[in-house]
Amino acid sequence: QNLVKELVDMSTRERIHAIRDLPMSFEEKKSISAVVDTDHIRHQKTLLLESTHGCLCSIRRSQTLRRWGYSVRSARQTLQLWQGTMKEIGGRFGTSVLTYFMFLKWLLVFNVVSFLINFGFITIPLLVHDHTPNLPPNVNFRGLEILTGAGYFNYTVMYYGSYSNETLVGLGEYNLQLAYFFTISLYMVLCGVALIFSMAKSFKENYVLSDPASSSAWQILCSWDFSIVNERAITQRKNNLSVQLKESLSEGAQTEMLTRSEKMKHFGIHLGSWLLSTSLAFGCGSGIYFLCQYEQQVPWTPLQEAETLLVPFVVSLMNLVVPLFYSLFNKFEVYSNQRKQIYVLLVRNVILKISILSILCYYWMQVVAKKFSCWESMVGQALYRLVLFDFLFLMLGSFFGEFLRNLIGRKLLPNLGVPEFDVARNVFELIYAQTLVWIGIYFSPLLPVIQILKCFIFFYVKKVSLAQNCQPPRRTGRAAQMQTILIALLFFPSFVGALSIVAYTAWSLTPSKQCGPFRGLNNTFGAVGIWIDNLQQSSSSYWVIWIYHHVIRSEVFYFFLALIVIIIIYIFWQVTQGRKQLIVQLRQQIVNEGKDKSFLLDKLQKLQKSNQYAQKHPNKVCLE
Repeated sequence: QNLVKELVDMSTRERIHAIRDLPMSFEEKKSISAVVDTDHIRHQKTLLLESTHGCLCSIRRSQTLRRWGYSVRSARQTLQLWQGTMKEIGGRFGTSVLTYFMFLKWLLVFNVVSFLINFGFITIPLLVHDHTPNLPPNVNFRGLEILTGAGYFNYTVMYYGSYSNETLVGLGEYNLQLAYFFTISLYMVLCGVALIFSMAKSFKENYVLSDPASSSAWQILCSWDFSIVNERAITQRKNNLSVQLKESLSEGAQTEMLTRSEKMKHFGIHLGSWLLSTSLAFGCGSGIYFLCQYEQQVPWTPLQEAETLLVPFVVSLMNLVVPLFYSLFNKFEVYSNQRKQIYVLLVRNVILKISILSILCYYWMQVVAKKFSCWESMVGQALYRLVLFDFLFLMLGSFFGEFLRNLIGRKLLPNLGVPEFDVARNVFELIYAQTLVWIGIYFSPLLPVIQILKCFIFFYVKKVSLAQNCQPPRRTGRAAQMQTILIALLFFPSFVGALSIVAYTAWSLTPSKQCGPFRGLNNTFGAVGIWIDNLQQSSSSYWVIWIYHHVIRSEVFYFFLALIVIIIIYIFWQVTQGRKQLIVQLRQQIVNEGKDKSFLLDKLQKLQKSNQYAQKHPNKVCLE
């Protein structure tokens, strides 16, 4: 048996030589050879079955993994928030209206992340250490606090004044003062980075990589998803493609040849509209300033909380009525496409909101900061009221501005017609609300909670109002690039302005001496200086001290950092310009190759005709 096992493991040639050299008779060698061949065949079959089984197992394993990947991808698409609703809106109302809802969804996710950061690093440690608010004996919840944000809420973790400057001792030491400063700083940095990356990604997709000349052909020939089998999904996709093709074709058809008198007439209308809208914006700012001065003269007591609702009521009323008045300018102004009209309305709304917010911030920083002992909480309450009243007035605007307008257009004045969805006004309402949250993040760390609820509720309100009260735009326009403009507006002036206010508060204003995590300091940034002074006593933290003195406090570092950023931007700009020139050259090369092929085809056709003529008339060719 050992001999047979050894022979089976040999190759065919080695096995023949080994059997031939055995000291046995021919019959014995023949029987051993037959046994070895039988065992060898059996061994090969076993190996073949094992390899086949292994291949089948690997194939089944890969198929199982592939099915699992498909199911995970399908589940992820199913779990995406409002995915089906987005497709319905895009197929029925076009991409310009869809942009508003995509922007609203993006802000909702953005504020959820912001809330988790602030709640996790600032609020939870304080609640774990002391979960009961320090309420005076005469303060109780009366219900009015929901509107004013004062009273009972003033002593909760909603506002700056309820946070301590102590070092919480538990499983370890937790400096709440440093946690407040670094969490707000990290929050603002992450917001800026997220906005920059989102803006860059959107710019790359909608400006750099998009080709308006071939978008219509791509939509017709290459954009259909053949994996769609559901009838409803097929209908939605057809409607979406139809609307996108209309948008792509309409912008080219909307360019009109105007005479000089018509151009002068349109220029006069535009100039008058801009002068009127700008005067309205600055007039609203002046009115808010005098209203704040009046509120300053009235002595504030807890029994007069209702008087604090006057300023947010007037501000929200202005933000509701004036943009509606701006929308009436569309009846007189003429624009070549819908996007240009939306951008003009956005700029006018930007001027209005900036004029109002700049006056309010000036009042808070210069008047409230000197008048009240715990002024940060007072500013937080004012921002809470603005955010809340903005939400209430937006709800009223959806009712009066869209529902009643639709009712009047259908029943009383049919010539007025059904209203269209005003993308510019609705988008900038979202940007304005997010600006309030960014300004108030220092004074009220939990303000993103209200913004999350606003975005979630407002999505369904606008969805129902859009379906019941509005019609698709009469003049369609391709709005794929609008997302980039909206994020850019959210970054500047919204985020940059809010960051400037928070930075000015931290570096220039003196914190309250009786409340808040920075009480007793000359400015908020002084908490970092105290921390560095404490670290100098420990030799293990030398690198932190070195970074603070030679990087954070060094003007040279920021100079070189700005220089490097400018150089990188210039390099990328040059690369982009080079790629644009290369694309132009490649397109010209394609055109030239087409001309060459056309020339060669003409030559070939002429040669074929001459050959056919020679075959039919050989005598004439010979004579020639």
